[in-house]
Amino acid sequence: MALLGRTLKHFHLTSIVKHQIIVVQNVNVRFYSKKRENRYEYDLVVLGGGSGGLAAAKEASALGAKVAVLDYVTPTPIGTKWGLGGTCVNVGCIPKKLMHQAALLGESLKDAAAYGWELEPENIKNTWSTLRQAVQNHIKSVNWVTRVELRDKKVEYINGLGTFKDPNTIQAQTKQGERTLTAKYILIAVGGRPRYSDIPGAIEYGITSDDIFSLDREPGKTLVIGAGYIGLECAGFLKGLGYDSTVMVRSVVLREFDQQMAQVITESMQERGVNFLFKCLPSSVEKLDNGKLFVRWINSQKEEFSDTFDTVLFAIGRRALTKDLHLENAGVELVGEGDKIDVVNEQTNVPHIFAVGDVLYKKPELTPVAIHAGKLLSRRLFGNSSALMNYHNVATTVFTPMEYGCVGLSEEHALEEYGADNIEIYHAYYKPTEFFVPQRSIVHCYLKVIALREGDQKVVGLHFIGPQAGEVIQGFAAAINCNLTMSVLMNTVGIHPTVAEEFTRINITKRSGKDPNPQSCCS
Repeated sequence: MALLGRTLKHFHLTSIVKHQIIVVQNVNVRFYSKKRENRYEYDLVVLGGGSGGLAAAKEASALGAKVAVLDYVTPTPIGTKWGLGGTCVNVGCIPKKLMHQAALLGESLKDAAAYGWELEPENIKNTWSTLRQAVQNHIKSVNWVTRVELRDKKVEYINGLGTFKDPNTIQAQTKQGERTLTAKYILIAVGGRPRYSDIPGAIEYGITSDDIFSLDREPGKTLVIGAGYIGLECAGFLKGLGYDSTVMVRSVVLREFDQQMAQVITESMQERGVNFLFKCLPSSVEKLDNGKLFVRWINSQKEEFSDTFDTVLFAIGRRALTKDLHLENAGVELVGEGDKIDVVNEQTNVPHIFAVGDVLYKKPELTPVAIHAGKLLSRRLFGNSSALMNYHNVATTVFTPMEYGCVGLSEEHALEEYGADNIEIYHAYYKPTEFFVPQRSIVHCYLKVIALREGDQKVVGLHFIGPQAGEVIQGFAAAINCNLTMSVLMNTVGIHPTVAEEFTRINITKRSGKDPNPQSCCS
């Protein structure tokens, strides 16, 4: 029985098949028995009320398990805190997408005059307080719905900080006092929080993405330190909302992504007025008497620079919140920089302790990944399932002003894995129809497909920069997981006129040296 991806002898659970899984033959549903071992209060205790932990908890409860979820948010240095739902709902995907949308609407309003709408572009401006309140109202509604859903699904929610007392015991610190919970299985899903630089003034005067979406003042002129996707997204929507924004780049932009696409994104943002400081490191942040922040930095030639900003936002990476859990009491091992957990099919080195989400070592730190992994884990634990999480070919999108969506291998990784002689790279620039009338720039509308050269040319990577990139790449993610080939792609009839159809029209390879620019809107 391949219950959890490791052999059954590791579990000491010989009673599973005989006593704890009941198959209801006529309904085709498997439920976990309500009869549990007397020495444990719960079948599953989940540490962390984010997307992955909640998904696992609700699925387990639906399968008959007794489940508790512990969630606690430590306020940021400036005091920001939030409700149930984790990073994505409160300080990540959701507020980020809403502010990105606000910025895009500003662009659309400016385009509208070209389409005949009678507007006054010079008077178009965003009011930060209104936007912030609208975003926070939505988040609070999601917090409430999440709590109600847990109640309806009979998952016990405990607003408290949980730590390990021993491998099967969790000590919870709540407002009502200390509480002890015992569980047969424990799931670690505490996620992560942004890192701060160790330079003087960083913590005292800087903020992170945990703070920006509820900031009680206008961000003003903002320095974003860090050029990963979070930094670029924040700089992008701030510029779109009318604020001066600068990105400080330590090494490269979007390090984990295809570097040609990263360069196109950088140029697109520069065209929109976002400033970039390349190969620079901050030295200090000081607060002046007028409330402005005075920042010093050096470049790769050790030259010193300085400027004043209203806001300094650190986006230099994230740390998993595992060190606060007293994992040593449970025997769970940490790897990497000492905060990540290496798992096999979500199972840690302690057989009955599992982990999902951003705490995992070398796994995509994406909300849908955590959700799906959590659901599949609960089905294996309580539903007699054997389905495992596939962490390969997971699509993602960077919500910069010109969005970048991708799935599969980057060009660099494809070259490394297969060699230059064994891959073919198709690429093209294109012209979105909706850009014509307002004469929007099309120079950064670009896509490429990475395929193996042999046979029908299996596709191993797709990359797209342009409007609605996330919506475009989602369908192609399903295709690539179904072993999409260039033969199939080139014989697929596109929907015209859309930007997604450009993948079906792609036919020029980098190897050919031909011009990838289109000759007309229908070429």
